[in-house]
Amino acid sequence: MAGRKRIPTRLKVIKGTDQPCRMNPNEAEPDLAIPSPPEHLSQAASVEWGRVSQELYYLGLLSRIDRAALAAYCQSYSRWIEAELMLAQKGLLVKTKNKNIIQSPLVGIANKSMEMMHKFLTEFGMTPAARASVQANKPEYIQDKKKGFGAL
Repeated sequence: MAGRKRIPTRLKVIKGTDQPCRMNPNEAEPDLAIPSPPEHLSQAASVEWGRVSQELYYLGLLSRIDRAALAAYCQSYSRWIEAELMLAQKGLLVKTKNKNIIQSPLVGIANKSMEMMHKFLTEFGMTPAARASVQANKPEYIQDKKKGFGAL
């Protein structure tokens, strides 16, 4: 039986719920980095990779170890887009060989892809509710770069 997801130590401290008996002194803290995208990504997945990887990095939420999770999100996004485009062309209903009208299998593909996307979006803090629970550390050079922005 799986319990609740563990909350990172850094987040416990910020929330004020840290207790010495519940701290993980050896918690992994990988270096921030934008991993290279896998070659197998579809075109739409590659575009999404480029869009979100930069944002996640600037928020201090992406490292090389996150490559597979980000790739899975991007592929789910790509499948969702493809299924939605096909649904727009073919419609929500299809006729079977017996002339029965049923829901298009594309609806299931779109829904499952959206469900998978949501899981990864939550893991990366990319939904409004998830962002409320994430404390991100931006890389120092990005913070320094923004200090001078707009200064006269």
